Amino acid sequence: MFHRVPDSCSGLVRWGVFVVAVSMSATAPVLAQQGATDGEWHAFAADNGATKYSPLDQINADNVGDLRIAWSRPTVDQSILDVVPELGYGNANRATPLMVDGVLYAPNAVGLVEAFHPGTGETLWVQQPFDSDPGSYRGAGTRGVAYWTDGNEQRIVVQRGEWMYALDAKTGEMFQDFGENGRVDLTTGLAEGARYRWGGAPTIVRDVIVVGQSMSDTFVTKEDIRGDVRAFNVRTGELSWLFHTIPQAGEFGTDSWGDNSWEFSGHAPVWALFAADEELGYVYMPTTSATNDMYGGHRPGDNLFTQSIVCVDAETGERVWHYQLVHHGLWDYDTPAAPILMDITVDGRDIKAVVQITKQAFAFAFDRVTGEPIWPIEERPVPQGGAPGEMLSPTQPFPTKPPAFDRQGATVENLIDFTPELREEALAITERYTIGPMYTPPSVRGDGANDNQGTIQLPGSQGGADVQGAAFDPETSILYIPSITSPFVADIVEGNPDRTNLNFVKGRRQWIGGPRGLPLFKPPYGRVTAIDMKTGEFVWQVPNGHGPTDHPAIRHLNLGRLGSPGRPGPLLTKSLLFLGEGSDVGVRGGGRVPDGMPLNIVTNYGEPWFRAYDKTNGDVIWEMELVAGTTGVPMTYMYDGKQYIVVPVGGLEVPGQWVALSLP
Repeated sequence: MFHRVPDSCSGLVRWGVFVVAVSMSATAPVLAQQGATDGEWHAFAADNGATKYSPLDQINADNVGDLRIAWSRPTVDQSILDVVPELGYGNANRATPLMVDGVLYAPNAVGLVEAFHPGTGETLWVQQPFDSDPGSYRGAGTRGVAYWTDGNEQRIVVQRGEWMYALDAKTGEMFQDFGENGRVDLTTGLAEGARYRWGGAPTIVRDVIVVGQSMSDTFVTKEDIRGDVRAFNVRTGELSWLFHTIPQAGEFGTDSWGDNSWEFSGHAPVWALFAADEELGYVYMPTTSATNDMYGGHRPGDNLFTQSIVCVDAETGERVWHYQLVHHGLWDYDTPAAPILMDITVDGRDIKAVVQITKQAFAFAFDRVTGEPIWPIEERPVPQGGAPGEMLSPTQPFPTKPPAFDRQGATVENLIDFTPELREEALAITERYTIGPMYTPPSVRGDGANDNQGTIQLPGSQGGADVQGAAFDPETSILYIPSITSPFVADIVEGNPDRTNLNFVKGRRQWIGGPRGLPLFKPPYGRVTAIDMKTGEFVWQVPNGHGPTDHPAIRHLNLGRLGSPGRPGPLLTKSLLFLGEGSDVGVRGGGRVPDGMPLNIVTNYGEPWFRAYDKTNGDVIWEMELVAGTTGVPMTYMYDGKQYIVVPVGGLEVPGQWVALSLP
């Protein structure tokens, strides 16, 4: 049934979203924060808690150097290409397979589920389109599928375009009692005319499927469609509840939208992934920006529930608690990754915790039952000003622990300084831009030769951290976070009244490079940080990737690894942290890449290396150059007495595939 939060609810609006978890059986306990179990991988991020952890240890520090490619398979099975030889699809394979009862399941590059053998990669079955029209094969891949069982039936749930399907895990056949003839229309419950799209992975918790949305960052008007979160019954496909990420009439939070702007403002979806605690029955939602994400003069106030973590009841969608991480967002600082659940001991207290990493390079830590911060979060003054008509929040939340895990602030102190000459050149580049500490507002770009060209933002709008998230070790309580140092130009221009009713709209929104084709700011440009969540302190921090060490201007300095600005997803095992560098699959000149900026320093770029780090100190103890860069989150499992690691890869010139590694 359709469910809304009553006015009397305290905290923020109560509604829900959830991502990747499933119970292994009807009676087996679900430990959302304990990692994968029984040598399998039942959820996108290993478990409902998004730990990306497996206790497997057949592959360890002593033998990791013996890893070899066991098998690989393309992201579209040949049987589909035999039917539609001209079928087009992208090379960005972002899908992480599940492994359940000796079978791997993953959405392919056109969004159809493929089941394949864990020891050979051989196809077992392929989901057929809803109808026989060859055009039905066209589609887009997503990050993953969800698994559910009641002890009798086993269902694989997948979202493809505007439809959601429930498939028999053994045969791939649709359950005809799910929705209408086996599928659910995902525009159900949305505003009239709303288009549905999402590249995430559904979540199943307490017999409901929770899904988010993806929405364009290009805004034409101040009015737009909301990114509401919905839950559907796993057996019937009926809508169970809906959560308004922008509260509506009579709901908690409308008073944070001045001038009644909640009535027309749109977006604020959950385009990332979710986490859930099966035992508590809670779902944890990372919400994102509202229209317009770089100008907020049309929406005064803090704007709940944008850019927040919101905890809801999984069965009713009612809000339990919330915390807003960015007030009145203007920086495209969407909450980008699944919250991570962990049971930790802090100052002698046992805490059921949830940690939300952000594009700003913060790790906000809360009691996941009550929403109370584990360590104080301070409201600190931030820069003011910005475009005419803007109404900035005077403060933003800063956690006192853990420290920021990546560089913050487009300041002179953070500019590249390999040599005095390079530093002077970096200073010269910034002269036509607004620079300052984090949360310096976007500025109006002029057209004149000497006009301001916008605000340099660090971290940029793609982080810090992003959708690939982090990994947590439940045995040591250490959190491992990949991140990048990547600046971005936050520029806005006056809206043309013939085209928009927005006072200001986005400008070029480009990345920005530094002197002589080097980055503008100090390294590392890609890094991984280990944090002891018992204390909130760093254990170690190291660069990830070689970076531009061979650049002629700095080659003679013998600087060592500088890090690459790619977006790898981590995999954590009992003894090792596995991490790629990202890929070149989405990195092209033009658009957000200014003329003359080398692609190897552009955000999202990574070389095709896959590495194993020593979890205790960050040392690289093994690396392998794969056929292409890593495009998704790796996973691991045991099959027939052997541990496998499966890595999603793809490149600008290399079709996407899954590559499985094992010992001889």
